[in-house]
Amino acid sequence: MINSNGQTSSVNTILLNGKWSFTQTDQNQWYDAKVPGTVHTDLLNQSIIEDPYYRLNERDVQWIDKKSWTYKKEFSLEKHQLDRDHIQLSFLGLDTYCTVVLNDVELGKPDNMFRTWEFDVKEILKEGNNTLIVHFDSPIEVGLEALKKHGYPLPAVNDQSEIGEVGDNKVSIFTRKAGYHYGWDWGPRLVTSGIWRDVELKFWDTAKINHVLVEQKVTKEQATITLVPEWSNNVSDLKYVVKVNGEKVIPTTSSDKLVEFEINNPELWWPANLGIPYLYDVELEVYQQNKLLDIYHQKVGVRTIKVVQKADKEGEGKSFYFEVNGRPVFAKGANYIPNDLFLPRVSDATYKHIIQSALDANMNMLRVWGGGIYENDIFYDLCDEMGILVWQDFMFACSMYPGDQPFLDNVKEEAIDNVKRLRNHASIALWCGNNEMEMAWAPHNPEAGWGWKQQYTKEQQKEIWANYEKIFHNILPEVVEENTDQQFYWASSPTGGNQNLATYEHTSGDMHYWGVWHGEHPFSDFRKYIGRFMSEYGFQSFPEFKSVKKYTIPSDYDIESEVMASHQRSGIGNLRIKKYMQDHYQVPTDFEDFLYVGQLLQAESIYSAIQAHREKMPFCMGSLYWQINDCWPVASWSSMDYYGEWKALQYFAKEANKNTSLIVNHDAKKVELKVASDVDINKNLTLEVALLDFQGNVLWEQSKNVKKVVSNITEEVFTEKTYKILGDYPKEKVVFVSQLKEGDQVIDKDLHYFVLQKELKLPEANVKVDFKQEGKHLIATFGSDQLIKNLFFEVNQDGVILSDNYFDILGGQTVKVMISSLNGEQIDPKNIRLKHLQQTMKTTIQ
Repeated sequence: MINSNGQTSSVNTILLNGKWSFTQTDQNQWYDAKVPGTVHTDLLNQSIIEDPYYRLNERDVQWIDKKSWTYKKEFSLEKHQLDRDHIQLSFLGLDTYCTVVLNDVELGKPDNMFRTWEFDVKEILKEGNNTLIVHFDSPIEVGLEALKKHGYPLPAVNDQSEIGEVGDNKVSIFTRKAGYHYGWDWGPRLVTSGIWRDVELKFWDTAKINHVLVEQKVTKEQATITLVPEWSNNVSDLKYVVKVNGEKVIPTTSSDKLVEFEINNPELWWPANLGIPYLYDVELEVYQQNKLLDIYHQKVGVRTIKVVQKADKEGEGKSFYFEVNGRPVFAKGANYIPNDLFLPRVSDATYKHIIQSALDANMNMLRVWGGGIYENDIFYDLCDEMGILVWQDFMFACSMYPGDQPFLDNVKEEAIDNVKRLRNHASIALWCGNNEMEMAWAPHNPEAGWGWKQQYTKEQQKEIWANYEKIFHNILPEVVEENTDQQFYWASSPTGGNQNLATYEHTSGDMHYWGVWHGEHPFSDFRKYIGRFMSEYGFQSFPEFKSVKKYTIPSDYDIESEVMASHQRSGIGNLRIKKYMQDHYQVPTDFEDFLYVGQLLQAESIYSAIQAHREKMPFCMGSLYWQINDCWPVASWSSMDYYGEWKALQYFAKEANKNTSLIVNHDAKKVELKVASDVDINKNLTLEVALLDFQGNVLWEQSKNVKKVVSNITEEVFTEKTYKILGDYPKEKVVFVSQLKEGDQVIDKDLHYFVLQKELKLPEANVKVDFKQEGKHLIATFGSDQLIKNLFFEVNQDGVILSDNYFDILGGQTVKVMISSLNGEQIDPKNIRLKHLQQTMKTTIQ
C-alpha cells in the first residue's frame, strides 16, 4: 500500500483470483473456473447446466449440492517474496465445508461461509510453482450428518427440503451458510458451494494492522476521534502520522495502543435528505524507527446515533426511534435481501443501482435481513456515501439453531469477524440478533408463537430455548459491546422490548405487521395496527411483462401455469393477489394487464401503509416495508424486480417518503388533510384544495394559509364535511386535489379519490405525448383532455431510469418525465409502449 506521499508500506497483497480449475471430486474431469464464483455459475459457464432461473430449470440442478467439488489454482512466487518475515493466505469467503491444501499440506477445514479464514504459509510456500487446492464437501451431506447427530429436527420453515430432494430433512440450520440458499417464500432452492469472495496472499515484515476501531466523541464544536489498531503480532516504539482529507493533524494522544486527534467544528454525517452525509478521509500511517509498517484508510462519518427508548408519560409503552446528532429521525425505507443466489456475480453497478434507487425513493434506511449475508463492503460504502442508515441483522432467521459448543464458538468468531469489518461505517445504526425467532418461539407465552414449541418435549423445549439465549442474549451482545464504539444491540426483530413478545397491540419495540396479506386484513387496517417502529410489512406483485418475458415463453403466460407457479414461492401468493384485486380493482382477463394491475394493487397497499405510519408520528418513528429487491425473477413483495426494474411500488414509495407529505383521508362524514414532515418549514405556506371532474373542471375549491410545518409531528391542516365538498357530484367521477405550496413552489401534491379503483367511472382517453431529446436523456411530456389513471410506460431497453411512472394525469394538464439509460445509451421513443388503468377495465371477470 502506498501513502499520499508515495511511500510504500511493508504490507503487500496479491490476489489469487481469476482463473482456477474445478472438478466434481469423484470424476477428476477438470474445467475452467472463475474465482470469486460458485460451482453453479462455473457449471453454467461450461454449458454443463442450463440457467437455473429460466422456466423450470431449478428442478434440474438439485443434484449439484449432493456432490463434492474440488478447486485448484497454480501460482508462481519469486525469492524476494518468500524472504518476507510473514506470509498469510486469506480466504475472505469460503462456501462452506471444505479442506484447504497448499503444496500437499493441509492448512485447515473451514466450516462457515461468513468468516474470513487465514493461514500462516511462509514455511509451506516455495519459489516457482505452488499449488492451492480447496476440496468442498456437499453441504447437504454434512448437514444430514449434523441432523442425525443432533437427534431431533429443529424448526426451519423456509427450508424447501422437498424441492431439494431430501424429504423432510431440513438441514440449513446446522450450517453457517446463507439461509435463503435453501429456499424461502420468495426464492428458489439453490445450495451453492465455492470460493465466493477474494483470495489474498499477504506479505509483510515486522507486523501489519488487522483491524482498527474508530471511536468518536462528538459535540457541535469538536469531534475527538480515537483510532485503536489491532496488530498481527506484538509491536512497540510506534510513531503515528494522521492525515485528514490529505492534511496532517497533530495527535492529542499517541501511544503504542492508540492515537487520538480532534476535528474542530466538524462537518457532520447526516441521513439522506436531512443534511449532507459528509465523510472525512482518514489515513493512519504507522512507523517503527522511520520504517513505514502499514497504512490504514477509513472514510469516517462524524455523527452520533442512538436508539431512544423512553417511557411514555402514561407509562404504557416506550418510544423506539433513531436519534442522529441529537435529532429524531423518522426511518423511511425497506428490508433488503441479497441480489442473487449466486453472490459473486452481483456487480458493483447493481449495488449502486439498488442504493441509488433507495435514495431516489426518498429512503434513509435499509434493513439487511438475517437470512442472507453480511453484505460486501461496497454496500456499506455506498450507504455511507448516500446517507442510508443500515439496520444490520446477524445471519439468523425464522428458525431455531443448535447450541453445541463447536457451533457456538463458530458463531462467536463469525460475529467478531463481521462486527470488526463493518463497525466503522457511518451508516451502521443497529445490530439485531435475528429475524422473527423470538416471536415464533414465544418463550413466555404457551399460547403464542408459530406452533413450534408444541412439536417438542418439555426437555427439548428447554434445551432449544437455552441455546437461543446463549447466542442472542449472551454471545452476540457481548461481541457488539466488546468490539464497537457503544453501538446498539437488539436481540430479535420484532421484539416488544425487555424480552416481551411483540404483538399487533404492543406499544414498545418494533413490529412486523402481516395482518394485511397473511391475515387477509383490509388495507384500512394499516391505520389500525401501528407500532413504535414498523420494521416489516408487505404486499406481493409480479414483475412487469418485460421482465417476465426474460424467464418464460408465451405458453407460460398465465399466472397459474407451471412456470409462473414455480416463480411464486408463497403458497398462498396468487390467491392472495386475486382476492385483494377483486376487492379493489376490476380483475383483467389479459395476462399482461393482470401483471400491471397487480403492481398497482401492491403500490396502493404499501403507499397507504407508509402514510398511516407517518400519520402517527411521533408515536411511530419508522416504516420499513418488505422488501426493496429480489434475488431471482419471481412474484414477491419487492419494489424492484431481479432485473432492476422499478415496480409501481418504488414510484409510490418515492411519493410517500418525500420530506414533506400530504395525507388525505375521508369517510362518510368528513375529509381531513394532514401534513407529515421530516423537516421544519417556518415560512408561510399555502394549502390549496379543489374538487375536479375527470375533464379537469373545478367544481369546488378553497385555499388557506398554513403558518408552519413542524418536523416529526403530523398535524391536521384542513378538515371539511364530505357532503360540502362533494355536493351532488357523482363521487365515482371526481378527484380531490390538494397542494401545499411555498410561494409558487409545490412542496407536495395529492390526488384523492372517494371510491375504490374498481368503482371509478374512468373516461376513455387518448394520451398525447411529445418527445424531446436532451443529450442522451429523453424528455417525454404526457397530457390528455381526460383523466388518465396510472399511466405506465414500458421502455423496451434494459437499464432504463424513469423520473416517474404509474402516475395520474388530470384532464387538461401535462406531466414531464425524464427517461435515462444507466448504460449511457440513447433512448429510442419507438421502444416505448403506454398503458393506463381504464384500458384494463373494458373486459372484466364477473
